[in-house]
Amino acid sequence: MTERMELPFMSLKLFELVGTDASRPFSPYCWRTRMALAHKGLTAQSLPWRFTEKSVIAPHGSEKVPVLLHHNKPVVDSWTIANYLEDNFPDRPSLFGGEGGRAMARMINAFGDIAIVGGIFPLIVADIPNNLAEVDAAYFRQSREARFGGKSLEEVMAGRDTGVVAFRRSLEVMRQTLKKQPFIGGGAAPNYADYIVFGGFQWARVVSPFKLLEADDPVYVWREKLLDAFDGMARKSPGHKV
Repeated sequence: MTERMELPFMSLKLFELVGTDASRPFSPYCWRTRMALAHKGLTAQSLPWRFTEKSVIAPHGSEKVPVLLHHNKPVVDSWTIANYLEDNFPDRPSLFGGEGGRAMARMINAFGDIAIVGGIFPLIVADIPNNLAEVDAAYFRQSREARFGGKSLEEVMAGRDTGVVAFRRSLEVMRQTLKKQPFIGGGAAPNYADYIVFGGFQWARVVSPFKLLEADDPVYVWREKLLDAFDGMARKSPGHKV
């Protein structure tokens, strides 16, 4: 399994989403970046950020995290950050394994956004405010309920016991791939394609006790490998045992 070989601190700082517990980052996109940094052997200073602190990152040209600062130069959006790390630290292990891998990861990035983050969201959405301070919970509830046409978060999540069955079915292409190879990106070790998808599962693990995967699912086995990657970085981060 991949081990963590970090370079000395290189003026990298990462704004990442947290709730009441600053040691519990939970954005799926921030986890993509966390895993990418570890893959490159880079260490970034964590800058905890919350939903209602938009003014903090506004000077860096963003309303959302992750925001990476490299010598105080902002790099915004997880996909942009991955490409920045690949291009600016070419002597470190490749995130993509070449331009073909980068092109394929671009498609996986869309899959991660739509099928993984989008598929998981209604299954855990009402659990998320439990991790937030009152002001952030109120913001989250108001903004997300507006997306669902005024439905409460609890109404959105009410059908998750049946919804998770459909979500598991949606993973069949991924499942068939993982029956033939240990990682989405291929080879004996994960790459950025894996981190894209893993970010969604780690997000769910951090904020919700809901069980997304059965233990005999190849996707579950794959997720366990990613939890153990880089000396168990993701597993050591506070989360639910699901």
